[in-house]
Amino acid sequence: MKITDILKDPKPTISFEVFPPKQEAGLETVKAAAGAIAAMGPSFMSVTYGAGGSTSKLTIEVASDIKNLHNVPVMPHLTCVASTKEHVRNMISQIHENNIDNVMALRGDLPKDGIICNDYKHASDLIADIRSFDKEICIGGACYPEGHIECEHKANDINYLKLKVDAGCDFLTTQMFFDNNIFYNFLYRIKDKGINVPVLPGIMPVTTAKQLSRSVALSGTNVPERFRAIVDRFGDDPISMRQAGIVYAAEQIIDLIANGVTHIHVYSMNKPDVAKEILKMLSGIIG
Repeated sequence: MKITDILKDPKPTISFEVFPPKQEAGLETVKAAAGAIAAMGPSFMSVTYGAGGSTSKLTIEVASDIKNLHNVPVMPHLTCVASTKEHVRNMISQIHENNIDNVMALRGDLPKDGIICNDYKHASDLIADIRSFDKEICIGGACYPEGHIECEHKANDINYLKLKVDAGCDFLTTQMFFDNNIFYNFLYRIKDKGINVPVLPGIMPVTTAKQLSRSVALSGTNVPERFRAIVDRFGDDPISMRQAGIVYAAEQIIDLIANGVTHIHVYSMNKPDVAKEILKMLSGIIG
């Protein structure tokens, strides 16, 4: 099932993201976690892709399990910074061979060895190439309500986003954010630029202080004072911090749905227990 068809549903939905192991030895553990999340009945799941395509085989294997064993629509990620066009075509072929209808097309992080390929420079190049040889696959793209960390000016970032959409991107998913007002403002700004594809807000339940500091360092995401106070108060108490982080994420989701944002994507970090608690807190809202 295509994600775009799911996004036509007027009822609120929750989707979850998981990531493959760095080494094949951890594959069964990740499959078990993904299966447990799939059993909760999310609208779809996404599976990330290691830097430079380092987990491409495992990404497809985890995604295939989600789709073909658990019957949950799935969206594997595909990055291009270290990919050749031949590799991209091979990955799209594998996606179709596993009965998958969706792909998240990203530039991706630089590989640790620093080796990149000149076939693609930007995610928009990857999206355009996929669309040129595959008219049917549903293509998702990433967007950054606070601007990409490598882009100095927000206006330029939205111009680059327009290139993705014009290249054939069917919908967008945001980087995590902790202040919903930033997301609402972003929707107005991109609409003003003629970007009208569906946009899924990406919500990350932060359950440890270390997780927050690492995420902020990588993405530059703004942390509102309300959430900083939570981390300051509970960061040294793992049980309290975990509960506070889940409640904060659930409250973000409730506010989004109350303001007409129907479909939410949760960065669940391979944690079925966290996904379960969020769904429990939202059970009366999403049904």
